[in-house]
Amino acid sequence: MTERQRVSSNSPYEEIIGFSRAVRVGNTVYVSGTVAWGEDGELVGAGDVYAQARQALRNIGAALEKAGASLQDVVRTHIYLTDVSRWEEAARAHAEAFRDIRPAATMVEVSRLAGPDMLVEIEAEAVV
Repeated sequence: MTERQRVSSNSPYEEIIGFSRAVRVGNTVYVSGTVAWGEDGELVGAGDVYAQARQALRNIGAALEKAGASLQDVVRTHIYLTDVSRWEEAARAHAEAFRDIRPAATMVEVSRLAGPDMLVEIEAEAVV
């Protein structure tokens, strides 16, 4: 059986929901849906899709590093927006993070996220 490495972000929701921020199995890292929590535990970028997407991607990068990977290793992303008409804001942040990497990507609109001020959630998969 392949060893499973779990990565925590120390979110209290990990225990409540029963998930890990990221899981590495072999050379693959799966990063859970990630929103714009700042280091202070507050949501970054109220009302700003671009700022929230950038912070979510920073958080994904931090989780990947803990798993021995980086944004350079990302092969797939999923972007969930509460208002797809603002897709260009999320796309700008995604392009800044992945311009030369160009992972396979999906962007969809959802009716809402876990918190009313959350505008974007991003998940990623990486191969090291």
